[in-house]
Amino acid sequence: MSDLLQPPRVVVVDAVERALAEDLTPLGDLTSALLPQDLVATARFVARSAGVIAGRACAAETFVQVDPTVSLTWSVDDGDSVRPGTLIATANGRLASILTAERTALNFLGHLSGIATLTSEYVAEATKGGTAYVWDTRKTTPGLRVLEKAAVRAGGGRNHRGNLSDWILLKDNHIALFGITDAVARSRSMWPARTVHVECDTIEQVHEALAAGADALLLDNMTPDQIRECVEVASASHRRPLLEASGGITLETIAAYSAAGVDCISVGGLTNSAPVLDIGLDIDPA
Repeated sequence: MSDLLQPPRVVVVDAVERALAEDLTPLGDLTSALLPQDLVATARFVARSAGVIAGRACAAETFVQVDPTVSLTWSVDDGDSVRPGTLIATANGRLASILTAERTALNFLGHLSGIATLTSEYVAEATKGGTAYVWDTRKTTPGLRVLEKAAVRAGGGRNHRGNLSDWILLKDNHIALFGITDAVARSRSMWPARTVHVECDTIEQVHEALAAGADALLLDNMTPDQIRECVEVASASHRRPLLEASGGITLETIAAYSAAGVDCISVGGLTNSAPVLDIGLDIDPA
């Protein structure tokens, strides 16, 4: 499993701690406390539908925090495709602990695998048209952004900026106040080592952003033909910036946008609209 697909461990530990606190505060798992503490079981995570796996680290950390004596053996890695019936992992240990960890582990696996699955579908469609990368956005679940962006990578996508400190993105509201030329100049003055990314809604704005020396252009809510025209203009400039297409792009249209020649296509739906991948936990008490 590539480390590039994994979120930082500190983020995983924190997210799992918060999830378990939500489930177990203040008195713990009252129902599992009824079980004999020496009762052991084998539990199997099994895919109920086809998709791409993400979230292994969070599922594993859930069992570590609930009961480190439960052993978890993985049959697939993050980024692997599964079919209905595919064995994902096997847990062995105290049944009470497995039942306590079950829902939290499944919540992480299902949610993050759903993002990886939808991302893989967008990547497959984009590849039909060209070579554009599929980007995520900041439209993420509060507190889970780093995990969700790792899931995008597991699905074959790439990450847009992680937060507002990564680089400068001048959007329409900023431009309405300063104008593109002045906004780029202010950015260079205040943050000379940062990427300056400019949203453009028209070909006229593309010309202005190029003249101002923007590092990247976000071509927003344009048709593929309009995108193609912008790509031609940018490619003829003395320094071609990175070109991103964004705004209402779907599985049905992404191939046409990729064919228009942009470098990246951002899709907010990867993280804010991905359906959960159906994964079950089958338990066999010993």
